[in-house]
Amino acid sequence: MTKRHFLALCFTPWVFGCSTAPRQASITAPTPQTYPNNPAKRQDIVMQAIAMLDRGYTYGGKKLHTGFDCSGLVTFVYKESAGISLKGSAAQMASASKPLEAHEAHPGDLVFFNTLGSAFSHVGIYIGSGKFVHAANERTGVKTERLSNGYWSKRFEGYRTIFA
Repeated sequence: MTKRHFLALCFTPWVFGCSTAPRQASITAPTPQTYPNNPAKRQDIVMQAIAMLDRGYTYGGKKLHTGFDCSGLVTFVYKESAGISLKGSAAQMASASKPLEAHEAHPGDLVFFNTLGSAFSHVGIYIGSGKFVHAANERTGVKTERLSNGYWSKRFEGYRTIFA
């Protein structure tokens, strides 16, 4: 375990650009034990997302060693950490998930943005405390951001969940 991963594990209680080519969105429904707000499953999602920090960005990327785009990162994290299959672009993930009010959002839910002049063109994983993890761009790769950041707050389209 690297020092970064160890620190991510220790600090998780406090932390509690892009779309792949369009294709049919699908979500494998969680079992009754994993929804609506299974804290263990959500914590696993957050931990896996944090473990992906500093990974590279690749348009259409869905793999650990080659890099991720935004929807590829979400697909990978949900599958690896929770056994939940999400597929499709950010917009397709949005259409296959349930909108939430801000007070209903929990770590592990999804956050969506309009970054390309079209609805739901970017997706990230909410990790709590106003922060999210996402595959940003080729220059920065996978990173955390604050929803209150001027760029992201102007483009924020909402929280959504598959845990409903």
